[in-house]
Amino acid sequence: MRILFIGTGDIGLPSLEWLLKTPKHEVVGVVTQPDKPAGRKLVLTPPEVKVRALAAGLTVLQPPKIRHIVDELKAFDADVAVVVAYGQILPRSVLDVPRLACLNIHASLLPRHRGASPIQAVIREGDAETGVTIMFMDEGLDTGDILLMDAMPILPSDTGGVLHDKLALAAPASLERALDLIVAGNPPRQSQDNALATHCGKLKREDGRLDWSRDAVDLERLIRAYNPWPGTSCLLPNEKPLKIHRVSLIEGAGACPLPGTLVAADPKSGLLVSCGQGLLMLEEVQAEGGRRISAADFLRGHPLEVGTRLG
Repeated sequence: MRILFIGTGDIGLPSLEWLLKTPKHEVVGVVTQPDKPAGRKLVLTPPEVKVRALAAGLTVLQPPKIRHIVDELKAFDADVAVVVAYGQILPRSVLDVPRLACLNIHASLLPRHRGASPIQAVIREGDAETGVTIMFMDEGLDTGDILLMDAMPILPSDTGGVLHDKLALAAPASLERALDLIVAGNPPRQSQDNALATHCGKLKREDGRLDWSRDAVDLERLIRAYNPWPGTSCLLPNEKPLKIHRVSLIEGAGACPLPGTLVAADPKSGLLVSCGQGLLMLEEVQAEGGRRISAADFLRGHPLEVGTRLG
């Protein structure tokens, strides 16, 4: 089949790579978001999807609004559009362009975690599993009929970054099965139960500010979920931020001091912080302008006393 690929995020790269290599289908064009400034010097940088597509000799379109290029999309004469992490909701005029279907690759088991941050949401909310959903797109936000779903367990060590990569690598197999079903004709369609739907919006850096009054279990999940983006942080007594990269949950903690209090703070035992319920051991941190280091190394250069409260 003739495939139009529409995507921006790196999670779609393995699927694009598979489409470019498989003899089953032909990628006829790619649509992605415009180049954006990146890094401290704000260098105009293309999405990796664009870099890979141009290397393959494909035509790449980067409209600010995809609804403005319907005629150009029709010229690709695509049978199916494959959409993954594009960054815009597609209007009906675009959904009607491909001959057979607009398929979306979504990184959760719908209808749970519709929206922009399903990978972080499944860890943050303590879900036991997640997976890849291939759905027929409609004009809603992840509300279309489901073609298929492939589940995977969430491990206690999974971070947002680790799970992102796992789902990215799992997606091509799901996409292959979905396209095979389209080719065979009369593919399955399962409507979503809207009563079971949850929504997760686009994350902002401030979402990672830690509230020590929350339970340690919840904070441990949050810290894993938001690694590497948007990251998590607290405030030192001097009001400077301290990024928290890795923690461990201390089981069986009894009565704790006020939330945010350092229960232990020395280069041997590290940083032990009280929460609303339970304790967290801070294992890897990063001071403002510094590099990511162990909490023990941090304490050697930034001594803190037991009883100090973190903001």
